[in-house]
Amino acid sequence: MNGPTGRIPRVPSSPRTPAPALGAIRPGRLTDWLYASRAARDETVNALVERIRKEDASLQAWRQVEAQPVTGDGPLAGIPFGVKEIIETNGLATEYGSSIYRGRVATTDAAIVRELRARGGRVIGTTRSTAFAYFTPTTTRNPRNLAHTPGGSSSGSAAAVAAGMVPFALGTQTAGSVLRPASFCGVVGFKPSFGLWSMEGIFPFAPSLDTLGFFTATAGDMAALWPALGHHVPAAEAFPFALVEPVTGLDPAMEVALAAAVERLRGAGLTVETIDLRAMQTSLEAAVRTVMQYEGARVHEAHLRQFADQMGALADLVRIGLELPIAAYEAARAEIVGWKGKLAGIFRATPVILSPAATGPAPAGLGSTGDPRMNAPWTALGMPAISIPLPVRDGLPLGLQLTADHGQEGRLLRAAVRVEEILNGN
Repeated sequence: MNGPTGRIPRVPSSPRTPAPALGAIRPGRLTDWLYASRAARDETVNALVERIRKEDASLQAWRQVEAQPVTGDGPLAGIPFGVKEIIETNGLATEYGSSIYRGRVATTDAAIVRELRARGGRVIGTTRSTAFAYFTPTTTRNPRNLAHTPGGSSSGSAAAVAAGMVPFALGTQTAGSVLRPASFCGVVGFKPSFGLWSMEGIFPFAPSLDTLGFFTATAGDMAALWPALGHHVPAAEAFPFALVEPVTGLDPAMEVALAAAVERLRGAGLTVETIDLRAMQTSLEAAVRTVMQYEGARVHEAHLRQFADQMGALADLVRIGLELPIAAYEAARAEIVGWKGKLAGIFRATPVILSPAATGPAPAGLGSTGDPRMNAPWTALGMPAISIPLPVRDGLPLGLQLTADHGQEGRLLRAAVRVEEILNGN
């Protein structure tokens, strides 16, 4: 994953917080870190570690906090980040969110961690995941309201970024494990195209769906991170958007916020057409469920035999998946491939599709991580998707999901920045 490491184009700051004074770094804002001196980065990390250790007692976003040495150079030199604990991180607790692996310390780095270290990134710790990145919740709380879930499975990474503890963090998504927590916590979650980043060293769930993802505070920060990772963000371009409509089963708060956002985008001059994808949603929800059951069962069959009582909800999925005939699995995979072909023409006409990033705000309590059905079809299709916060006057955060065709990460990020600017009044 080598690429250019030159100067990163300046991305406008979010209007929600003013530009920092010279030399100051807001810990949760990546653009501040990117334009700070190396000395300022190092000084801020030292203070940040102590702050996280104090504040995480109530949030519980981190499995272990231990700033690692900087071993590479580049635009990320000295910039801290968190790593979801299903991603191998040498020398740190990497327990896969499961009591089965309590006390486990990784002895190697996943490919993405090696890449980030090579670019100068500084691992600051591992973040909590739901057990094996499935639905059994972890202890992490939502920093916007501690009585609510942060979502899952990338619970700790989303919460750490939302709490301003770290400028970016790594997550993974098999159904909605990056975009849904981002929506619930009021941050940006980005899932690039399937296969763009190596999954080597990341504990699998359903290998044909598992995708690496990233969290930042704003779309502007994410668009600044992408070139630092060696990828291109193009200049702004004008094109029509598509809005998925109707969408059933939404919380009233999401319905109101989504309608207001679309009205604001149209008022700013964007063309937003509507598209009915109910048939795709229904078809791919079922296909994703079948693929997750079939592949997840084969990944975790040995765990079921030895540790069924410690697997939580995952045990039921494995039992169901082991009974699934291969014909059902192959039919589900074929259904996904068929929809990829159908979507190709839609993306040619409307390069970015808008939809809710979740059905509503984060559920109360820690007994559920929420419903991933708004995200699962796009994960199945392997297309890049990003969740950005919707303006919410009162109440918990809500997210807007933007998706694009496979390989169009740069275009999607640029569109997300423009949408963010409009929604925030720029």
